[in-house]
Amino acid sequence: MKPLINLLLLLVLFCSPLSCSSAQRAVSLANDDSIGRAFKNHTSGIEVEGEGSVIRLLDDDVKGPRHQRFIVELASGQTLLITHNIDLAPRLNGLKSGDSVRFKGEYIWNEKGGMVHWTHHDPQGRHVAGWIQHNGRTYQ
Repeated sequence: MKPLINLLLLLVLFCSPLSCSSAQRAVSLANDDSIGRAFKNHTSGIEVEGEGSVIRLLDDDVKGPRHQRFIVELASGQTLLITHNIDLAPRLNGLKSGDSVRFKGEYIWNEKGGMVHWTHHDPQGRHVAGWIQHNGRTYQ
């Protein structure tokens, strides 16, 4: 019953009659909270979902499987390194600083805010599939 009450409270507090974009922001902040808790508790190996703004593009990591790398800032201000395996999933072409991305993957703690990887399917089907959404397209 409590989760339902919490959801109703979010809708009352954050939804206007014209739009629920504020409610969507509340969900993003809740996702930020789970990532923030993982960072605070030095937790690794958990599935997370979030949304952030790209603040820096990095060179691809080409040692072993190739990864497209970039840093996002969450609404909470926490930063995350996203490492997206481009040997298993398409590259996010046209990605630039300031772009918004949504993501799902595995969080790994580090002192700079953490890293998210496994943002793609697992061809062997042994790991939860992740993804990145950018400009209306899902990359996995």
